[in-house]
Amino acid sequence: MLVGSGIDIGALGATERTGGAPLVLELVGSVTGTALPGIGRGVAVLYRSGAVVFFDVSPAGIADCLRQIGPQVRHPLADAERETEVLDIRVDGSGRELIEGNTLLLADVSIEKLQIIADILAKSVSLAHHERNVERQFERVEPFAVDLGRGGRSGRAGRELLQQIGGALLAEHRVVAGARVDDAPELLWDHPDLERLWGRLRDEFEIRERSRALHEKLALISRTAETALDLLQNTRSLRLEWAVVGLIVCEILLTLLQWWLGGVHG
Repeated sequence: MLVGSGIDIGALGATERTGGAPLVLELVGSVTGTALPGIGRGVAVLYRSGAVVFFDVSPAGIADCLRQIGPQVRHPLADAERETEVLDIRVDGSGRELIEGNTLLLADVSIEKLQIIADILAKSVSLAHHERNVERQFERVEPFAVDLGRGGRSGRAGRELLQQIGGALLAEHRVVAGARVDDAPELLWDHPDLERLWGRLRDEFEIRERSRALHEKLALISRTAETALDLLQNTRSLRLEWAVVGLIVCEILLTLLQWWLGGVHG
């Protein structure tokens, strides 16, 4: 679940974590009512990007956790704006580890495996949030581009739209960079045996493809904004040139009028 633009992990408690590793919390109120093997009754994995991933936590437990971390969430999203992703996990006694539909089969459960799964789910909801925002930007850019194509006119609305696009692009770039969707988790350095699981999940959720498409769309919006800005600047320059020409013409007419009046009186 993406709850905001970021979470102040440091303010939630000091735990031994490496670099940018997520914060793992044990929660009460599990769905199954039984402890996860070697972990606890319920687990929440928190990310600086604003994502929270819950494992075996009841709706009441989720609500309680979100209430507790609420003060540390930056720019919290309304319930309707929150992106969510659900994945069923089942421990398979045969030792197989694969994805069947929306179910992930695991040979066993460990906190490290849950962190690997959480990494992909956190990136997926972050990408989904950015994808939706980029689509909104395209909807706002389209009528402006049509207006430019018809007559190249631009005014106050155009300038306001450029400001909005610029602000949105800056925010999107910051959040995309903060989510680090292109990076592998540091956990894989200590647990290289989990790299296959992480790669399988990354491919299943199309993290690389979605990230690449998102960057391409952002680049397209950026180019559109730059083109529109150039047109605005050219329009201003053209108006200034016409104003200068008008002043010159007026000055010539005044000079001719003075000569004519001088000749008449002479």
